[in-house]
Amino acid sequence: MPLDLSLNLATVRMQWKLPQAVEAAARHGFVGVAPWREMVEETGIAESARIFKANGVRVTGYCRGGLFGAGGRKNLGAAIDDNKRMIDEAAAIAAEGIVIIAGGLAPGSRDLSDTRAMFVEGLAAVLPHARACGIPLALEPMHPMYAADRGCVTTLREMLDIADLLGNDGLGIAIDTYHVWWDPELAVQIARAGKRIIAHHICDWLVPTRHMLTDRGMMGDGVIDFPAIRRMVEAAGYHGVQEVEIFSDYWWGRPGDEVLSTAAERFKSVCQ
Repeated sequence: MPLDLSLNLATVRMQWKLPQAVEAAARHGFVGVAPWREMVEETGIAESARIFKANGVRVTGYCRGGLFGAGGRKNLGAAIDDNKRMIDEAAAIAAEGIVIIAGGLAPGSRDLSDTRAMFVEGLAAVLPHARACGIPLALEPMHPMYAADRGCVTTLREMLDIADLLGNDGLGIAIDTYHVWWDPELAVQIARAGKRIIAHHICDWLVPTRHMLTDRGMMGDGVIDFPAIRRMVEAAGYHGVQEVEIFSDYWWGRPGDEVLSTAAERFKSVCQ
């Protein structure tokens, strides 16, 4: 029986290329996959779309857009154009949405306020194209430890304020347990997000965390209360798939089939 679970392909990016990862996800009962842009580029857009269809998996997300201020104001226009191209790619592979992160400071910058402003400006510039293509943009706040280099918008409250400012149409919210589990306002802000929640990502927070990027945990190995967060998400109106997304030197060093079988078992025993 298919699992109500999607595989973010970064979880096995060291073991397999896109064709092998998609085949393995389907074989292990995952209903969908979420590819990264560089994997699709390597395989080719048309061939990637064929592979997804041939394996009968949904493309639950496409990673990752946004990062409008990461190159500074002189490169904002280029970032906007690149995000529009990504929207076209998402449509070509029948992705159900694009994961959007805020991005970090430009090299040499200390102006966090202007970086956040550029994120809003960039979103406003690409949103009409996303709407025209029917590609929702899933805004994902990131853990504060990434504020300088990956995600200057760090709370669900901030992301919802931005969505409200831009009118919400075409914008959704991605709830990633790794990034939001600590937030004292989590229950209130998930309820506020309501039907705007269009993605729910899962992996665990390890204690200790040995690396800021590549030491995420398999569900059940850390401190996150997955059933509690899922109850919040479902109470807000989201009953869609959960997407396992693990950046981990440990799990990248394990056989891919072991990673997927463990993720499937933990989804059933820990996350529901």
